[in-house]
Amino acid sequence: MNNAIEQVVVGVSGGVDSAVAAHILKQKDAYEVQAVFMQNWDEEGDDYCTAVEDFRDASGVCELLDIPLSTVNFSEEYWKKVFAGFLDEYNAGRTPNPDILCNKEIKFKAFLDHAKARGAGKIATGHYVQTDYADDQRVMLLRGADSNKDQSYFLHTLDQQQLANAVFPVGDLQKSDLRDIAHDLNLQVHDKKDSTGICFIGERKFADFLADYVAARPGDIKTPDGDVVGTHNGIAFYTIGQRQGLGIGGNASYPTTPWYVADKVVESNELIVVQGHDHPALHKKSLRALKLHWIRNIPPDGFKCTAKTRYRQQDQECTIHFEREKQAVVSFERSVRAITPGQSIVFYDGDECLGGGIIDLIG
Repeated sequence: MNNAIEQVVVGVSGGVDSAVAAHILKQKDAYEVQAVFMQNWDEEGDDYCTAVEDFRDASGVCELLDIPLSTVNFSEEYWKKVFAGFLDEYNAGRTPNPDILCNKEIKFKAFLDHAKARGAGKIATGHYVQTDYADDQRVMLLRGADSNKDQSYFLHTLDQQQLANAVFPVGDLQKSDLRDIAHDLNLQVHDKKDSTGICFIGERKFADFLADYVAARPGDIKTPDGDVVGTHNGIAFYTIGQRQGLGIGGNASYPTTPWYVADKVVESNELIVVQGHDHPALHKKSLRALKLHWIRNIPPDGFKCTAKTRYRQQDQECTIHFEREKQAVVSFERSVRAITPGQSIVFYDGDECLGGGIIDLIG
């Protein structure tokens, strides 16, 4: 019998999820547990980034759990691998999801490489996902047990090597049970609010942050019929389905029904808006997906499964029609609201996350 102890490095963020993940690992005789706090954003002079507070909380957790903690700075890698592409997408009029790229390039690449370089066998995080091995001995990425917290959408770009070298200790827990564990351990983060959005934006308005990096290009706000109803600051600052911040209310020529962004025309720098949450222009039955990545196997053409076009969305029944190796048209059984170019479509077969791609054209 092999009783060798494997070294695992857990990424602690200062939140309750990674804290309980570290505790669970510490209870297992098979692991020697160390912790790393990742600095992914150069917060010098940034009053909105919470990295200092988060590191203080991470230090308190590791001290109480008696787990050695070190820090590593990935801010340069983050800027090159994540943030530069984030800006490119916004300048092109699309709406990217940097958290997905951060997981692929930083948390499960730069961090994994760092852990392996110091002799660790695996890394661990507080993500709400699970893994298992299929009959073909390839790793399956499965939804977290808590359907309200499942984070498989954000990890759909991971490959076999990354998943085989990762441990997800809280994936089989409900969030309420996890907070109870943290409370019983007297962890000061047991009631800490979950982080939302992107760390470097913090509590400020997203448009205010983006304005520091993306030049304003004012243009017309039009109806689908071509009527000009206002002026925008630049289509990069808006997303499909957006209601707030359009500044076009009170037009006596139109009903008081709220306006929503239905399209962004990059070539003419126009924002197309419609009235009503369920306006037909906001609903589409197909899209084209690019840069497809499959976690385990490439499905056959015409494969039927479910998909999400945004994180909090309910699964939508769909069919995948391949146009080429990493490009497909996805047809939905029912129309889907506010599909957004630049966001990710992620595919599922039951609880297994199959992979996904980047939304391009919308049918």
